[in-house]
Amino acid sequence: MVKFYLMARQRSIEMKLWQTMKLAWLNIIGNRMRSFLTMLGMIIGVASVIILVSLMESMTNEMLNSYADMGVNNITVEIHGRNGNPVLKEEDIYDYVEKHKDTMLGATPNITFTGSVKFGGKTKDGITVTGVDESYIKIMKRQLQAGRGITYSDTAIRNKTCVIGSYINNTIFNGKAKPGDLVYVNGEEFKVVGVLKEESDSSEWSKDNCFYSPYTTVAKLAGMGTISNYLFFAKDSKLVEEETKNLQRYLFHTFHSTKAYSVTNMIDILKEIKNQQKLMTSVLAGIAGISLVVAGIGIMNIMLVSVTERTKEIGIRKSLGAKRKDIMRQFVLEAGTTSSIGGVIGIVLGAVVTTKLGSVMGMQATTSIQTALVSFGISAGIGILFGYLPASKAAKLNPIDALRSE
Repeated sequence: MVKFYLMARQRSIEMKLWQTMKLAWLNIIGNRMRSFLTMLGMIIGVASVIILVSLMESMTNEMLNSYADMGVNNITVEIHGRNGNPVLKEEDIYDYVEKHKDTMLGATPNITFTGSVKFGGKTKDGITVTGVDESYIKIMKRQLQAGRGITYSDTAIRNKTCVIGSYINNTIFNGKAKPGDLVYVNGEEFKVVGVLKEESDSSEWSKDNCFYSPYTTVAKLAGMGTISNYLFFAKDSKLVEEETKNLQRYLFHTFHSTKAYSVTNMIDILKEIKNQQKLMTSVLAGIAGISLVVAGIGIMNIMLVSVTERTKEIGIRKSLGAKRKDIMRQFVLEAGTTSSIGGVIGIVLGAVVTTKLGSVMGMQATTSIQTALVSFGISAGIGILFGYLPASKAAKLNPIDALRSE
């Protein structure tokens, strides 16, 4: 008997809820233009949040991928030295790696300078020339399309040899570079010994934009007497934090001053970028969210007008037995439905505009499901929140006074 009563009660509640939703929907479509104008603020607000947050996330992801291409297992050491004189030598870093071979893949001096590269009648300025040792290309798992990598003998006798990426190949060699080609860097003749396979999109900002040469050669070309920058490679990204601390201890033991060196790793840089991205996204979302609050005020205003217009309807419903909570539910659902529909339209509009803007900006911009769900939740919540006051006012109306109204 109790079970039957509970089932009947549950069915009654479901029927009331369905009838309330039906009434709310009929009132929305019965005033299409007013409903659309009410939704418009929510549509613009949600679309703004979606566009700003999605573009910010996409730009950050592009930046993170660019940094990740440099190697998340890499640890960069910069030697400032004491009294401005670096005292760490190449032999020291190779000796360190040998003693930590269980956790370290290797290390290389790392020298860069920006120069002008010329082949035939083509010249390209602003090319970053990177000086590394013979192990670098192998450790970074770069694959050769043709030729060979840098060898120990290249480094030992300062050969003017180079290995180029697909960006350099396509930009300067029209995609036809081959071992044996002669190229000029700041007027100095270099011999191409290897051409790397394309691994990204061969754009200027990708890992395919590379020009590698023996670090001894680059140091001489850059007029560098001593080397102060080194790259260390951990065997696993999980070991990076530990090896960073090991290197800091080793360098402190060598220089007896933390000011004589700096040790950074890509994982810490990526974490910092992510933290900055979260902060910027929150600020942008907050700015765009102001329009959602304005939209909520618009919904409350329209619902208050609706209560005034439908005073007699409310009186009739109350005289027929509708309770205060029934009237309350109807107006809250109507406000929530209006804002939810506006939210859905805003999400779709925002996602489309985000994709188009991303294409114009030259990046792949998409709206994440999480962003869409949060935006929808906020839009529905704002509708319910700002619909509460008009609903409360409607529920408190005296049925006799309501029936007397014109």
